[in-house]
Amino acid sequence: MLTFVARRILYSIPVLLIASFLLFFFVRLTFDPLPPNLANSKDPHAKQEFLESHGLNDPIPVQYGRWLGGVVHGDLGASDQTHEDVLSAVERSMGRTIQLLFYGSLVSAILAIIVGVYSAVRQYSIGDYVLTGISYIGIAMPPFWFGLIAIEFFAFRLKGWLGTADPPLYSLGLHSGGESGFNLDYLRHLALPVATLCVQIVASWSRYQRASMLDVLGADYVRTARAKGLPRRTVIFKHAMRNGLIPLVTVMALDIGALFGGLIITEKIFSIPGMGSLFFNALLQGDAKMLEGWFLVVATCIILFNLLADVAYGLLDPRIRLA
Repeated sequence: MLTFVARRILYSIPVLLIASFLLFFFVRLTFDPLPPNLANSKDPHAKQEFLESHGLNDPIPVQYGRWLGGVVHGDLGASDQTHEDVLSAVERSMGRTIQLLFYGSLVSAILAIIVGVYSAVRQYSIGDYVLTGISYIGIAMPPFWFGLIAIEFFAFRLKGWLGTADPPLYSLGLHSGGESGFNLDYLRHLALPVATLCVQIVASWSRYQRASMLDVLGADYVRTARAKGLPRRTVIFKHAMRNGLIPLVTVMALDIGALFGGLIITEKIFSIPGMGSLFFNALLQGDAKMLEGWFLVVATCIILFNLLADVAYGLLDPRIRLA
């Protein structure tokens, strides 16, 4: 198993380097490296002096190598607009996004597995048709619409039953008294953003789980287990469930990795200053340094979760390790 993991890590390193170079290249190609005060200046000498002093006239590969050297030492540079340390800004935003993504993914995975397995085992039953219809509605429902409706109903019409993600969500579980852990107020503010995130994810993941379980339930080894007289529960959860999870693990790994930077709509609706909001603001301001750091972190998360998916394959099906 260790050899399997080491091989996957070695494969991931060149992928990350190539991805980071392409992202760095396109950011430098798209955005003006000059700060706003110099970009609007009519003094060409001041602009040229700034470019020379910061090495921005060097070829892109040279600039990338210098930037990568800083990354290796934990230095992602400073924002072109706010002069804030990029690494500090990303860490702060990432902490807020992780809260939302962790609970959203956990709830979505549990519900998707339950719904998918039930629909596959009870194929063409009334329950299957009802859950399939709800899934299609969830897939078609825009998150921004559901989020706004949820805020209107739960936060305003029901007089604040649920919050909209005020400071309790930003504090990583640390409350005003400095004590760690959860309280009812924290969960109350977390509920609506998590529900908004879960709507489409559960609908999509449950469809993958249903299709995968239907394939597995028709496999020869499952029919053999049934022919041996094993209990239905044992056949489903011990023999079919393990292989039935493999396609869902793939989808979950890809989606969760991408969602580290893709919760823009949900974070904007609920005013959560996470990774999505950080990207949106940096893009509007043309903040090249912030975008470079953001892209590197998100690309790393995507590659990391793909690596975790490969490891999960090996645990679920040892034949994949041998291959």
